[in-house]
Amino acid sequence: EKFVVPTDQLQLYYLPSFPPYSRSYSGNRLGSKTFKPRKHIPDDDRQHEILQDAVATLDSGDLRLAVRLPEGEDLHEWIAFNTVEFFNQINMLYGTLLEFCTEESCPVMSAGPKYEYHWADGQLVKKPVKCSAPHYVNCLMVWIQRQLENEAIFPSKIGAPFPRDFISVVKVILKRLFRVYAHVYHAHFADVRELQEEAHLNTSFKHFIFFVLEFDLVQKRELVPLQQLIDILTANEQSTTSDGRSPVSDRHQPPQENKSSVEFA
Repeated sequence: EKFVVPTDQLQLYYLPSFPPYSRSYSGNRLGSKTFKPRKHIPDDDRQHEILQDAVATLDSGDLRLAVRLPEGEDLHEWIAFNTVEFFNQINMLYGTLLEFCTEESCPVMSAGPKYEYHWADGQLVKKPVKCSAPHYVNCLMVWIQRQLENEAIFPSKIGAPFPRDFISVVKVILKRLFRVYAHVYHAHFADVRELQEEAHLNTSFKHFIFFVLEFDLVQKRELVPLQQLIDILTANEQSTTSDGRSPVSDRHQPPQENKSSVEFA
């Protein structure tokens, strides 16, 4: 079912862009507007130790190893840390594409012609609405930031318990972040190449996919829009070039299906 919402209603929950992302990134075009800065990790926080573990494994170049739960680490702490990191990565990557992903160029949030996403957050927007890609991503980043800053969901204090529904919340966050990757690959891969960010995008996405598969955090049906690309990136670690580019990454196409799919929230 398609929902039509008056523009004045959409403006009630469409929030302005945030200050520039704090980490410098070679070749970006963030300009003066993007999303919120990264969620900082206090020096005395247990996640500081997790960060050291993650950096060590990522530096090794083995992404399959990088996503595994380090020995002695708490599963929830590890998942929380990586969820924040993926939010920051996608936030930054999408921020470099703001001049390309506009209301005019991307009037519908989609992953190719067969997959369309409507927005709802269950609070401000309870009824899913069809909207542009930049609108969807903006609302998504605002929503995720609120989850990350909610101490009841993502506790920052050492020893603070995670809620019983923590994994369920994380699954929704990661499912929606995947949709941003899917939109970028389908709608803006040429722009990514123009910015010479292909290797960065591929590495970030491969890291994301290995992580969600390792802990079963995104349903396989959600991954279908990029399944062939996922197969290429994960089939053989040696299939990428020395600079991180996939030799066939420009040939990814969604599997052919008989009908289009519309996902809500």
